Amino acid sequence: MTKTWLVTGTHTGFGKELATQLAQRDDVNLVATARKLEHLDYLDQYDHGQIKKAKLDVTDHDEVVNAVEAANDRFNGIDVLVNNAGLGYFGTFEESDLDDAKYMFDVNVWGLVDMTRAVLPTMRKQKSGLIINFSSIGGLYSFPTLAFYHGTKYAVEGITESIAKETADLGIKTMLIEPSGFRTDWAGRSSHKTMPSHEDYQQFAEFIENNAEGAHHEPGDPVKAAEIIINQAMNHSNDVPAHLPLGKISSDLAIEKYTKLLQEFKDKRELSLSADRPEEAN
Repeated sequence: MTKTWLVTGTHTGFGKELATQLAQRDDVNLVATARKLEHLDYLDQYDHGQIKKAKLDVTDHDEVVNAVEAANDRFNGIDVLVNNAGLGYFGTFEESDLDDAKYMFDVNVWGLVDMTRAVLPTMRKQKSGLIINFSSIGGLYSFPTLAFYHGTKYAVEGITESIAKETADLGIKTMLIEPSGFRTDWAGRSSHKTMPSHEDYQQFAEFIENNAEGAHHEPGDPVKAAEIIINQAMNHSNDVPAHLPLGKISSDLAIEKYTKLLQEFKDKRELSLSADRPEEAN
């Protein structure tokens, strides 16, 4: 059965690799989006009528609505939404440029929200659908100089988990993708950076520089990641993972953090219960 995928941010990175692989499948209709349509010319070689290109800046509500309408008009439904469009920001919490941070929230959070709210009526009508939201290891584990980026990804995690509970009886699934370092543009072109200026924060300058210099040399392979995501979505549609950390670093750090958190919660169990009125405690 042919499935229609709508993928945001297919100009570079994970989005481009997903679009490239999806465009070559016989069981997929693809709606590929980018802020400039000419950035999607690479898909022409695969197009035999199953690809729709749509101009989309996820911070532009009209373009969001138009992209969803174009998908429905062309393919009469949307089976999989991939909210991939996003960017990063490096800077210490105190010294960060808040205009840059707010714009990142507009893309990473509110753009994802707008896209999902635009697609949900179609999926509710179908009584089926899969929403794949790109989070990050940064939605599970925090590093210095990434406070506002973490804020966007922790928001994506919480929003997605609530959507999953609200749509569980409607045939709609969700899947959070939580990559660590992959060879995309994220640490380079797709991340704004404010270098520390105060001497108290100079120790973090090297962390920012190393991330920028390491762009496209990370251990993660976008080709393999895209293959895994597509496989999980197409072959396990009735049992997709709610969380999918990708890469050894992501898996290791997620396990490390939540193992420690579980122990902390257990250690403070009696103290936690003591905050309730005696008759309410269990």
